[in-house]
Amino acid sequence: MRNFIRQRERAISLKLGKKLVIYIPLFWLLLFFLVPFLIVTKISLSQITYGRPPYLPMFEWSKDNLLTIKLYFGNFFLLFSDSLYINAYLNSLKIAALSTFFTLLIGYPMAYFIARADEKIRNILLLLVILPFWSSFLLRVYAWIGLLKNNGIINNILLNMGIIDSPIKMLNTDFALYIGIVYSYLPFMILPLYANLVRLDEKLLEAARDLGAKPLALFFTIILPLSMPGIIAGSMLVFIPAIGEYIIPSLLGGSDSLMIGRILWDEFSANRDWPVASALAVAMLTIIILPLILFKNAQKKEVAIDE
Repeated sequence: MRNFIRQRERAISLKLGKKLVIYIPLFWLLLFFLVPFLIVTKISLSQITYGRPPYLPMFEWSKDNLLTIKLYFGNFFLLFSDSLYINAYLNSLKIAALSTFFTLLIGYPMAYFIARADEKIRNILLLLVILPFWSSFLLRVYAWIGLLKNNGIINNILLNMGIIDSPIKMLNTDFALYIGIVYSYLPFMILPLYANLVRLDEKLLEAARDLGAKPLALFFTIILPLSMPGIIAGSMLVFIPAIGEYIIPSLLGGSDSLMIGRILWDEFSANRDWPVASALAVAMLTIIILPLILFKNAQKKEVAIDE
């Protein structure tokens, strides 16, 4: 009887523990994601006005105890009718996609090298990848200004070596913008790729070599398909934050590098048009939903491979 009671208590505690593991993150997401998103959505469906807050209320009670709900969709129609917002969205998608491609191009060989490195130095190499996170993101971006400006370190070295006669304009260009994004988000690409490549079965590669597979065929037929979940996961971790990037385009990008993060900030702070800024945020989040779905599918495939 006592054993039965103990087993019953263990089963109850196990169920309670599973529920806590699920409900605590769920409560966190509801509190810090869903609730703010609903507030932003509510503001996006209101109209701008002068006052505090600078938008009209959605719910109004009349003297006859009649509740009036006002939904204004003009902010969303403005996004699709004004070329400024359309170009900003398209430019953000282009910059995020190209940055993700360059990050993958650089990060994949690095992740593969770390995954195939000796176990004694593997942790050191991973530490070097994570090391930039120990410093401020803003300071790392500012450091690139000192490197890329006309009288910066790179131009001074090239001038002293006689390679160039006049400084090369690198700062405030798309070149500097891509360098800043790729450098800042490179660890987000390397770590998921490493986690996937380190579990790659060496027996498959040995069998392919024994059957006469060339290095290129080995890579495209075995390594690349098996590492696809890591590629998708790393690409999503780079692509999603790069769409709404604000600091890097402001400090390193040129005047034509218009991204939606900059437009959103200008509408919110300079123009104090909170409804339009909220509509921009909701529309941007909607664009990100598709990559999130792809990321979730990649996680499911990775779990299936592990099983």
